[in-house]
Amino acid sequence: QVQLVESGGGSVQAGGSLRLSCAASGNTYSNYCMSWFRQAPGKEREGVARIDSDGNTGYLDSVKGRFTISQDNAKNTLYLQMNSLKPEDTASYYCAYSKNKQVCLTPRFINYWGRGTLVTISS
Repeated sequence: QVQLVESGGGSVQAGGSLRLSCAASGNTYSNYCMSWFRQAPGKEREGVARIDSDGNTGYLDSVKGRFTISQDNAKNTLYLQMNSLKPEDTASYYCAYSKNKQVCLTPRFINYWGRGTLVTISS
């Protein structure tokens, strides 16, 4: 089992920044992929950013150049730095962990989920 706990959500104005954190604990794997998803009311959950155990990253097109995913292996913590935030970024953001290093931006490949943290961007 892997436990994931997010923090760092909140409310900011458009153009502002937030940094989300996800603390991982439990039986983690040497080959893995961790990611951030988001889900707005009435919409499907979508993968936003991913990073694997080799440090390879990937992003949803709409957040490229604005969001940065990173990890601190010593602290078992995943981060999402979000800059130039837009009202359409408003959603609950979820930390996710996949034992499959290749795919972790598709919900069905996720093995563990955090409970989410709410991000609200006002115009």
